[in-house]
Amino acid sequence: MGEKAVYDKESIRRPLPAEEPTSTSPSDVVERRREAAVEWRATEVPPIETVLWLVKPPARIRGTWEEPKEAGEWLGRQLMEYAPRFASARDRVAERSVAYVASAVERLTWGGDVSLGFYLTRPLFLSLALVTCAPNCTRPDLPCPVRG
Repeated sequence: MGEKAVYDKESIRRPLPAEEPTSTSPSDVVERRREAAVEWRATEVPPIETVLWLVKPPARIRGTWEEPKEAGEWLGRQLMEYAPRFASARDRVAERSVAYVASAVERLTWGGDVSLGFYLTRPLFLSLALVTCAPNCTRPDLPCPVRG
């Protein structure tokens, strides 16, 4: 959870570009590289691709589960905790959270990732993500940062 303005900053949501900027690179490219180098690993802002949570430091991981149902239970607890603060009255309805959890468990069962985001009262944004790591079907080259 964090300030919406920080979540809107795309440069900290992307890992470092593969190529270093050159002396002729535009200043915004150089600045983006500098920001990414400093902030990418440190920030709790979600990466632009859910699977890239696997390259964030293990300290950013809130939990690991062997079964999709267990991950769904964690998601359900998060949704219940924050639901009273959701900006959208529609998202505060308990049945909606139940549907999110059921969908997440189904997606995790076949190896997909889950990424949910909610505006909260005030200019805050809540991001919740569940990433399959067995290995991940989108990026099997990425190792699991924490096991068990």
